[in-house]
Amino acid sequence: MFAMRYHRYGGPEVLCLEEAEEPHAGPGQVRVAVRATGVTPADWYLRSGMLRDTAPLGFPHIPGMDAAGTVDEVGEGVVGTAVGDAVFGLVPFADRGGAAARYAVLEAWAHNPRAWSFEEAGGAAGNVDTATRVLEALEATEGMTLLIEGAAGGVGTVTAQLARARGLSVIGTASEGNHGFLDRLGVVPVTYGPGLAERVAPLAPHGIDVVLDAAGKGSLAELVAITGDPRRVITIADFDADRHGVRFSRSEAGASPGWAGLPLAARLADQGQLTIPLHAVFALKETASAHEASAAGHARGKIVITVP
Repeated sequence: MFAMRYHRYGGPEVLCLEEAEEPHAGPGQVRVAVRATGVTPADWYLRSGMLRDTAPLGFPHIPGMDAAGTVDEVGEGVVGTAVGDAVFGLVPFADRGGAAARYAVLEAWAHNPRAWSFEEAGGAAGNVDTATRVLEALEATEGMTLLIEGAAGGVGTVTAQLARARGLSVIGTASEGNHGFLDRLGVVPVTYGPGLAERVAPLAPHGIDVVLDAAGKGSLAELVAITGDPRRVITIADFDADRHGVRFSRSEAGASPGWAGLPLAARLADQGQLTIPLHAVFALKETASAHEASAAGHARGKIVITVP
């Protein structure tokens, strides 16, 4: 099969489109003919070698942690999913990638909602998993107010919508050019940067209950001050979390608590309560450009790669 791979750590130039061995579905897995896969910061963190000490790769490596496509192999023990079904989901954790290819194996998935294109579904699973995991860890429940630092990105937009579906109020930081975008998602926008606490105060007269830092821009000290308790703040992007007593949330081996969010996301999508805003769509041969766009840090919504 054709696949986008790299054989060593480095910049986007190490990515190359080449032939690779086909994967096959094991017990409890399905294989899909990939139509689209999302790009996350973790993809270029891994490629650059930034995470080589905590998440070393085996080479050659195929990037892409989530995908949407059509099932063409069903592993032993799988029920409720058949060859020909359109699904979106996550590649096995041990592989830490593998979806930027003709075929990919999924270990967690849900059927595509009618409301989503393959491009939208291809960019959904990783962010849904992360958002669900974070909301569960924060014990986010109806009536709370959630502040999202970096609300206009892929994780931020999905977390905001899932939080609103739970009955939370959501305030999100973004550049002024993205305030209208957040407002359309039902998020109260606020400009990021120093002085955030003073800008948030009139927007949340009863205070901020919980915080997600999806930006990793060094604001954890102020976010902790806003809540008054580091246990009420989670980051997915700031590797300095421990110094502030803040939890760093990342995917772990084994069944993720975020997996349960996949079928729920599909139901919410068909009810008009969850969209996957797309920042840009690249062809597979343009994967290097997609990684560069993600690393630039200004994505409004999700960056997606399509597979021919």
